Amino acid sequence: MSADGVVVAEAGMNQSDPLLEISFPGKVIHWRGPAPFYFVALPDDQVGEVRWAARIASYGWGCVPVDASADQLAFSTALFPKDGGYMLPLKAEERKKLGIDLGDVVAITMQINAPH
Repeated sequence: MSADGVVVAEAGMNQSDPLLEISFPGKVIHWRGPAPFYFVALPDDQVGEVRWAARIASYGWGCVPVDASADQLAFSTALFPKDGGYMLPLKAEERKKLGIDLGDVVAITMQINAPH
């Protein structure tokens, strides 16, 4: 893992190892895109690593499946591409469990895995 919290898989790593694992604080925003409307934008400095992993893991429309956690509550979702970056959707169920609302800053950890 690098100093900025990014782990990028290298050739020869075990197939079960994630392609990418990152952690960052993110502010909850509202975007009138696809439901659920609440998202955390990935930091610009980590978009390149996500793009690299997305070449392998993306399944269409640029969406990238991820296993993520917000404030240590784990869930699965897919990143949405937006304006050259990516948005991590926060499902209503997860937000309600944690009491997350617009403007809150949450600790995000996510990993992108190779398709099986």
